[in-house]
Amino acid sequence: MAQQRFRLHLPGIATGLRDAFREGYGGSELRQDIMAGMTVGTVAVPLSMALAIATGVPPQHGLYTAIVAGAIIALTGGARFNVSGPTAAFVVILFPIVQQYGLGGLLIATMMAGVLLVALGMARMGRLIQFVPYPVVLGFTAGIAVVIAMLQVPDFFGLTTGPMGEHFVENLGIILSSFPTLKPMELGIGAFTLALMLLWPKLKIPVPAPLIGLIAGGLVAWAVNALFGGDGTPAVETIASRFTWEANGETGQGIPPVLPSFMLPWQLPGPDGQPLVVNFDLFRSLMGPAFAIAMLGAIESLLCAVVADGLTRTRHDPNAELIGQGLGNIAAPFFGGITATAALARTATSIRSGARSPIAALVHAIVVLLSVVVLAGVLGLVPMAALASLLFIVAWNMSEARHFVHTLKSAPGGDVIVLVTCFGLTVVFDMVIAVAVGVGLASALFIRRMASLTHISPAREEHHPSLNGLPASVAVYDVNGPLFFGAAETALRSLHIADPDVHTLILDMHDVPSMDATALAVMGSLVEEMEREGVNLIIVGLPARMIVKLRRAGIRKKPGKRTFARTLAQARAMAKRWQVEDV
Repeated sequence: MAQQRFRLHLPGIATGLRDAFREGYGGSELRQDIMAGMTVGTVAVPLSMALAIATGVPPQHGLYTAIVAGAIIALTGGARFNVSGPTAAFVVILFPIVQQYGLGGLLIATMMAGVLLVALGMARMGRLIQFVPYPVVLGFTAGIAVVIAMLQVPDFFGLTTGPMGEHFVENLGIILSSFPTLKPMELGIGAFTLALMLLWPKLKIPVPAPLIGLIAGGLVAWAVNALFGGDGTPAVETIASRFTWEANGETGQGIPPVLPSFMLPWQLPGPDGQPLVVNFDLFRSLMGPAFAIAMLGAIESLLCAVVADGLTRTRHDPNAELIGQGLGNIAAPFFGGITATAALARTATSIRSGARSPIAALVHAIVVLLSVVVLAGVLGLVPMAALASLLFIVAWNMSEARHFVHTLKSAPGGDVIVLVTCFGLTVVFDMVIAVAVGVGLASALFIRRMASLTHISPAREEHHPSLNGLPASVAVYDVNGPLFFGAAETALRSLHIADPDVHTLILDMHDVPSMDATALAVMGSLVEEMEREGVNLIIVGLPARMIVKLRRAGIRKKPGKRTFARTLAQARAMAKRWQVEDV
């Protein structure tokens, strides 16, 4: 029987799909999902390629992520409208992993992160996203946007940089020293594509701006290469000219026109181009990156689900969503997919396009799959400068510059410090350090604010009529606020009784919602001190659960010396009776 109850309390999977079908799903809803999925799929194709390249891996791995992880998460997750795939937020985490461990190491770290996400979901930790402060999230997302934009500068300007490093400052130096290698044609195509994608939405034509921008940029690049390219060296670099592939005994340029196939991640190349040596040391060294991937994946997916709930007036299951994200990230590496999480821009596009269920995200994955098989040759013509332009726009949208500036102007000073600290640490170091320090600073600010709410003051008879007529030998203090390690010591130590005529102390603790171990220890010291000085103690207004805590800490009733009371009237009667008994 106990085992049955345990199963019933485990979080389920595919709750997003079940919720959609439970509300009624028919032909009309299916048509809306198909149209929404096709729209999002056309946006996801160039984004998936661009984000894979920004991560440091060939573009097809981003497409495989959208196909495999996008479909699995849609079918098993707990959010009806989340569309998952590679996202910009992961670039700053995944790029150093690729530099240090290669593609094989990235896929292993992704699998390990998937296991962590499933464990978080099974442990019902989905609600913990509520405890990540807004300045922390805004700070690290803005920092990630700056790093992403910086990494696109070489392709946008056509710079010859050589291998990039793992840190922002190092890469910034490499880029600045490479500006003499600027190629005007690359810059021209990048600027043309960027301008077109920025201006296209103003025309109100229902075709995604990224699709139009990359098609136009690709046509211009094809014409430029046809006119000015020669000797096998293109005038403008494209996906086909930069990347090569090998599959099923065949080789080619650009993106392989084949379906994602099963592969063992550890057999893919490491940083030296050779397969990784799988041992305990490898898993231990990848545990830190895997933890970072899992934490960012959880934060971004659940934030995306919260935004989607606000747009659609639905509710997601955070624990099931974590399990779905975990399953997607466990499976995708076996088909060449990199890290996936819910993408806010693609989710919002899906909702605005009429999506009704996770079927829209499934259709999006099918559209990406068909693009790989049918349009691989065409996708290879996309210029690298155009993809950099697309990621500039992604970085700008991700930075939430207006919210960042507004928070700097309007937020309390402590929150501004948290925001700026998280932003700076993300840019200079990495997101893991930024979030850890940011949450620590935010927690310290919270403790200080809560401590300022806790105070002890003499009770005034006009506020407590039941205290009228108490003799001068009885002192009454009003305790307000939580008693915890940040406030208990200061507050309770202020109760030192200096008046030798006071023989009884009444503590009104109606307004004390909680006490921690520090408060219990200080209370114990206070009781011992009062007993030595011959001062009686009456504690008023504590609920039974907190009285039990005091008793466990050794603070118990002592006839004529120490007791508990429910009301001040009862405490007044006890104090008077003790005074008569002492006389």
